[in-house]
Amino acid sequence: MATAARAEPIDREALAGPALRTFFAIAGAWRLSEQQQMRLLGLDSRSTLHAWKSGKVRSLSRDALERISYVLGIYKALQLLLPEAGAADTWVKRPNAAPPFGGRAAIDRMASGNVADLFVVRQYLDAQRGWS
Repeated sequence: MATAARAEPIDREALAGPALRTFFAIAGAWRLSEQQQMRLLGLDSRSTLHAWKSGKVRSLSRDALERISYVLGIYKALQLLLPEAGAADTWVKRPNAAPPFGGRAAIDRMASGNVADLFVVRQYLDAQRGWS
């Protein structure tokens, strides 16, 4: 009788630094405001955002890691879909007539505060790449 392989638990402490450094690099490339960054990360406190930016974080919640994972996936999909310099980074702020956006910019949907909206944007981009 075969036993199912157990997934190793996520080491949220080890992931915190690299995940946040990558998130803030993407936020810089996308020219996101502090408010947009806070919404993407699910934060209510500007002081927490500043602490995270300065590397003062031991661990991240599963929610924060999930949010960052979606942002990384969105970033990667955009780089693949729009390889022209700068096009991928400006896409998130351009009005978009596609159904998930209703004429608004993707960042408006992404920064709603809901993880589900990050999922919707990621799913939309994966579909555009033929990964639906």
